[in-house]
This record gives sequence, structure tokens and C-alpha cells, in this order.
Amino acid sequence: MAANTLVSVTCIPMRLPFHHWNPPPLFAGRPRDKLDSALVRVQTEDGTVAWGESYCVEPRALPAIFETLIAPLACGKDGDDASLLPGMQRILHNLGRSGPVVHALAGLDIALWDLRAKRAGVPLYALLGGKRRDSVRVYASLLQYYGSAERLDAVTTQALGEGYTEIKLHERTAAALAATRRATGPGVPIMVDTNCAWLPEQAGAEIAAMAPHDPFWIEEPLWPPEDDQALARLKAQCGIALAVGENASCAYALQRMIDTQAVDYIQPSVIKLGLTAAWDLARRCEGTPVVCAPQVAFFGPGFLASLHLIAAQAREVSLERLYVALAHVPYGRSVPIENGRLQVPDTPGLGADPEAALAEGRYRD
Repeated sequence: MAANTLVSVTCIPMRLPFHHWNPPPLFAGRPRDKLDSALVRVQTEDGTVAWGESYCVEPRALPAIFETLIAPLACGKDGDDASLLPGMQRILHNLGRSGPVVHALAGLDIALWDLRAKRAGVPLYALLGGKRRDSVRVYASLLQYYGSAERLDAVTTQALGEGYTEIKLHERTAAALAATRRATGPGVPIMVDTNCAWLPEQAGAEIAAMAPHDPFWIEEPLWPPEDDQALARLKAQCGIALAVGENASCAYALQRMIDTQAVDYIQPSVIKLGLTAAWDLARRCEGTPVVCAPQVAFFGPGFLASLHLIAAQAREVSLERLYVALAHVPYGRSVPIENGRLQVPDTPGLGADPEAALAEGRYRD
């Protein structure tokens, strides 16, 4: 058996308790006080360990997918084999082109990038053609405060005081944006993520009401999120940048949005689509007006993979960081946010392995 043969592929669900200085927000209709995702750990015959991350909304389901579907197909294969992931995608395609199986494959994909970079002794960005910047701006991505002007003012002011220079809201009203703009003053970029709030015939008026408060972009304005024709019409109508991608059903939907220039920013999530697909989308944006700005509402290896992608891609964008108080801050010591920026790690692979409290069970589901 060759040194780079995969001998184990395991999934470790993680639940990070958090609070956001307010009662728990709703997620999928239920109050949420923990942020869930899943570590993916791969090991090769020679003992090299690498890490990925998968989107995980049900911590009982994803390990079963890895145990019954992913690991049997991956173990025994060469970790350097470029055909491994595409082959697995084809074999498993009839289980869905989006959803938990695709998210599992995305986590494995990130781990294989980490593995290849570690074995080459280079930072992951080197496999993407090299870094174009040594550090990346980070924006504070606020969870939903349901339009509370008092809370939005307090949390925005707190984030700015910690060195963040850009804010994102998860709100749906012009009043919420106005309250945040009063807190920031002019010139501070404020992104507004509405989480697919509106039908196409509703969105124009809602965005027009926000326009006086100078939103940087409106994110996921429409339901369904893949409707590139409706997005193109809205873009032409509203005159404000649109950002879409976290909830698009597959990479192909985002390719269409780039090719048709239906939106201004595309936002692939590496823990849903994988780093390979996200990097392909970033390169597809080159030479077009569309900018790749990955969605990064997670804290593990996917966060670092997104950092390397942004460091390597042609256009500079900011990295998203959910602005919450975590019981444990992954990479808080190894890759700290300082004055609203992250240094791009120069150590092999992603730059840091999951810290002990996260990987060894303290916050394991």
C-alpha cells in the first residue's frame, strides 16, 4: 500500500455554543444557541492527517453518510488522485445534486487539498497559484436582531470598537438598515443578507426603501435563489449590487449567474460545494464584472480554506466572520483576527489543525 493511500475518513460533528447578546435567533423555525458543522478527518498510510469541514444541520445524519457512503469509496484510494472526487460525485449523483451527500463530499474535498499541501510542504494557497495578499479584511456578520434598533446599534458599535471596518446584517427591513447606518456613520460598508426573503415582484420596492441608507450589497434577495433571470431583472431595476450563492442548489447554478452576469457577487460556500468547485468559480469570474466573495458562516477548516481562496484569487474581497460570542473560538490563537484582518498562514496545508478542545470531544456532538 502506497504512503498516500487513504486509510481512514471520519466525520466529527461539532456544536459550538454561542450567544449574540440577545435571545437565540430562529434557524429552520427553531431557536438556535449552537452553531453546527462537521470536521472531516482523513489519514493516509504513512500517518499524515488532514482536515476538512462539511455543512451539517443534523449531526446524526452526516456521520452515517460518511460511514456508509463516503469512507467505503475513498479508503484504499490515492489521496493525490485527481479523479477521486469527480468519480465519487458521479457514483453518488443519484442521491442528489445538493444536500447532505454533496456537503459530505465538499468536506472530503477540503481535506484532500489540506493533505496535498501538507505532503508538498507548502501552504494551501501555493496550490492555487500563490497568494496575492498577505492579509485579508474580515467583516463582522451579525446574526438576526429582528429589527431591534437598540440591539443593532449596540452590537454594531461593539464590532467597530473591536477593529472591524465592515458590517453585514441578517435583516429584512429598511428600518434595520437605517439603525445600523446611524451607528456606523457614512462610508462604512453594510451588506444586507435577507436570506431569500422576497418573491421577485416584492423585492424591488423593498430594496428601493433601503437605498437611501447606502447598502453595499443586498444578499440572497429572492426566492427561489437559483432564478438567474429574475435576479438579472432585479439587478437592472434596483441599481444596487446583488450577492447570491450560499443557497444556490449547485455550482452549475452559480456558473450560469457568472456567465449571464445576473448578479454582482457570487458566494460559494466551500463546506457545501467544496474548495475545488469554489476555486473554479473564482477563476471563472476573472475577466468578468462578477466578483467571487465566498460565504463563510462557519469556523473550522472551511473558514481557513476560504481564507486561502481569497488570498489567491485575483480580486480582493473581505472574509465573513459570524459576529457572536463563542464558547470556544477555533483558531483563535493560531490564526487570530487582529484589527479586522487575518494574516494568511504560511505553514503547510490550511495553516492550522483543529484545536484540541474542538477535535478531541469537548464540543463534539
